[in-house]
Amino acid sequence: MVRSVLQCLVCAGLPFAALAQPMTGEAVAPLLFAATGAEVELLPAPFLPADQAKILKTVGASQPYYGAIAVSPDEGIMVEATVAAANHHSTEAASVVALAACDAKRKGDTPCAVVALIRPAGWKEQPFQLSSSATADFAGYAKIRRDKAFAVSPSTGAWGMAKGRDAAVKAVEECAGNDVAPLDCAVVLQD
Repeated sequence: MVRSVLQCLVCAGLPFAALAQPMTGEAVAPLLFAATGAEVELLPAPFLPADQAKILKTVGASQPYYGAIAVSPDEGIMVEATVAAANHHSTEAASVVALAACDAKRKGDTPCAVVALIRPAGWKEQPFQLSSSATADFAGYAKIRRDKAFAVSPSTGAWGMAKGRDAAVKAVEECAGNDVAPLDCAVVLQD
């Protein structure tokens, strides 16, 4: 049975309100981290030498959160298959993207592995989270008085916000964009 990326994220327990009723901006504001500043958690990877792990940690800290870094265990990190997926709404979604891109580029026989997770500085688990860029845009959302909505794509990291009449529909349209229309764009905030 083939599952969609969204179904896989739901199965993984993605902590995301896109899968429930929309929340209010007032309820979400205290759950968000600063829009800048990331920290990296290195995952157990016996094939990764300490010097390469240190490089990945430094590079990862310069990326927007939430993210993941995947590498090809047979090739080391200085190859095209080393992929960082960043600016997603969860490390789970970023991991799916990083692994798929790494596996598509790897030359070795061993499947790629996620070796690092990129999260906001001071991260602790929250029931709601947004990418670094979406968090920055949340400040503008918070200033709108009423009739507003914020939509996100859990699988791609896309987002959109709108105000006024039909704000929810417009936010989903903005999230979907013109080039690629993520089928999972959904309203997560509505006031």
